[in-house]
Amino acid sequence: MTKLIVLKLDGDFQQGFRVTLEIGAEGERPETEITGKLPSAPELVKQYSGWQATYRSLGKVTRELKTKRVRIDGSLRKLRDECRTQAKELSDRLNSWLKTESFFSIREKWLERVSTSEPVRVLICTEHQQVWQLPWHHWDLLERYKFAEIGLATLEYAPQEQKSIHENKVRILGILGNSEGIKVEEDKQQLENLPGAQTTFLVEPQRQELNDQLWEQHWDILFFAGHSQTEGERGRIYLNQSDSFSLDELRYALQTAVRGGLQFAIFNSCDGLGLAWELLHLHIPQMIVMREPVPDKVAQTFLKYFLQAFASGKPVYEAVQEARQRLQGLEDEFPCASWLPVICQHRSAVPFTWEELRASKTPVPLTQLSRPRVSLWRRAQTILAASLVVTSLVIGARLQGILQNSELKAYDTVMRLQPHPGIQDKRILVVTVNDDDVKQFGKPLSDRTVEQLLTKLEKYQPKVIGLDIYRDTPQKEGWDKLIERLRKSDRTLAICQVGESNGAPAIDPPPQVPPERLGFSDGFIHDPPNDTIRRYTLVMDRSAESPCTTPYAFSFQLIRHYLPATTRYEFNPGKNLSINSIVFDVLKPYSGGYQLPHTDMLGYQLLIDYRSPDRFSQVSLTQVLNEQDSDLLKLIKDRIVLIGYVGASTKDKHLTPLGKMPGVIVHTQMVSQILNVVLDRRPLLSPWSSLSNTVWVWGWSMVGGILTLTFCSPRNQGISIGVALLANGCICFGFFTQAVWVPLIPSALALVMTGGSVAYIVRTYARAT
Repeated sequence: MTKLIVLKLDGDFQQGFRVTLEIGAEGERPETEITGKLPSAPELVKQYSGWQATYRSLGKVTRELKTKRVRIDGSLRKLRDECRTQAKELSDRLNSWLKTESFFSIREKWLERVSTSEPVRVLICTEHQQVWQLPWHHWDLLERYKFAEIGLATLEYAPQEQKSIHENKVRILGILGNSEGIKVEEDKQQLENLPGAQTTFLVEPQRQELNDQLWEQHWDILFFAGHSQTEGERGRIYLNQSDSFSLDELRYALQTAVRGGLQFAIFNSCDGLGLAWELLHLHIPQMIVMREPVPDKVAQTFLKYFLQAFASGKPVYEAVQEARQRLQGLEDEFPCASWLPVICQHRSAVPFTWEELRASKTPVPLTQLSRPRVSLWRRAQTILAASLVVTSLVIGARLQGILQNSELKAYDTVMRLQPHPGIQDKRILVVTVNDDDVKQFGKPLSDRTVEQLLTKLEKYQPKVIGLDIYRDTPQKEGWDKLIERLRKSDRTLAICQVGESNGAPAIDPPPQVPPERLGFSDGFIHDPPNDTIRRYTLVMDRSAESPCTTPYAFSFQLIRHYLPATTRYEFNPGKNLSINSIVFDVLKPYSGGYQLPHTDMLGYQLLIDYRSPDRFSQVSLTQVLNEQDSDLLKLIKDRIVLIGYVGASTKDKHLTPLGKMPGVIVHTQMVSQILNVVLDRRPLLSPWSSLSNTVWVWGWSMVGGILTLTFCSPRNQGISIGVALLANGCICFGFFTQAVWVPLIPSALALVMTGGSVAYIVRTYARAT
């Protein structure tokens, strides 16, 4: 009995391959399985490319539709010798690679378990097409066996199932394509002489004619002679003088032919590995192709030898081995001719003989088959059911908080990517206390320095001054004078700390400052797990225990003092607040990507729509104290002025989606954001409602199902899902630039999960039918 040896190579030539060897009797489960490794071998690919370039430069008339170069006899002989030399070097390098220490255990297990007297069929399985290109038939291990032939396969294992009735003729569809410069009539004659065959020929047909034949008739063998080539990893055949196409462009017709009983394909044309790669993904069980451009004489001779051996009763692999080895007689004129024919197959396909093919059950007419082509209604049901289940799972996981961290990370990424206009907000000035100021004036700043700063700022008539520096206790000299200024000035606001929202201790306000000129400083909220600030509390209930009794945030107090006294404020707890009838919907426990307990969303919380800090005019403490009057007047008059520490030594720095940012700048961001909404009528950054989010996720879930049913091959399905993911990201980003937070992670998950689910359902249904 023939031994089946399966060698699975998973990896690439840059990183190396993880190798699995399986050995067992043909048609039975493997008796032996062992793993090993093959090291990286980029030089092997380079060696192959060198041989390939030399081989292709020989310039003989081949079945590849390209211009050939003509050489004088002396040059041609030299090229032939060089091709043979490089072929020998490539074979030697391949064998050296297959003798590396990490592969030794596989080699030894093979020799231990397989007798050299046994007929052997070897399958090289990989997802890396370059592995297919190597001359595996020159592996020294195979030379120990009289009957041993190599077949190529992918790693995918899919059982081949066909419905059929008995018929005693092998039905062959012979396609004679573009024959410019070659003689395909000899191929036709060889097929006509086959015993027990019924052959239909299409000579340079139109694509629709070929499509109809594949749909309307059932075939055992598909034969093509003419011009073909591989582009990247895809094959292209030239059907006639004006039409060429990749096999994927006829995928529905080919899949129908497979379901109708197509078992074997022969592409007696050039450069066929790309064709084989696509045919395997279209589930054609077995095929023969030429790995490189094939001279016309070699193609005709191989077909003659193969059909003779196959029709005489030899199995496919043995017939190919015999025909391939007989091509060696042409290698004085055509170097490496015996390298060209190669078998490619699905891992689950079992080789057959000509008589088995004649006597096998071949398909019933397609009109009588219950084909696994899913009806439009069944497709709609599948997509609907899968999308509803996946949407429920994704939304359920979201409500449990499983997606929160990933959603917030995606939010931060989009926040960083969105364009930040370079136009400065001329309503705001930030007076910074930087490291140079600290060196000169000390830290904390003395009360005298702060009082001098406030005095000078008020001189230039700002609308309001916000002191983002705590003054609950005296700092050096000047305390009384500073407190008097804070108490009397109607345009200077001070801060205190409630000490609840972020777990920090409470900090008293400066004494005697009235509540209407106090704001709490801890309005920004640190989100787990890394304490990033994305939310800001504008208003909260007064705390009975905290000395900081103001209900308003520092930024909100600045806004109230900046806007006209006639401005109307309305507060609807748990819903929204409005300023001059402009509604600000507050965050709720399940807003956007947040899934938080109710206690974490108390007060009036908004998302911070961060912009580059460069949007805000900044001037240092030293500059204010030393600057000329005319310059300061332009900077300060009628503006909101905030004062705070920004140096590297300050502890008042917080992580934001844009990186670490001083607290005074975070307050400034919120002030600018609210003014943009109220005065400039810009949209407020807000998440969608829960209902809108659910519909959005369901919509993308449907897209995943539709794409999977639209594209049949796993490769095209993967590409389409990838494009859809990119489109999803771009659309979500577009919404974000318009101040709408749309769920990116849940919709992407739903897209992929539904696509995968529908693909699994369809494949399971196809096997069952």
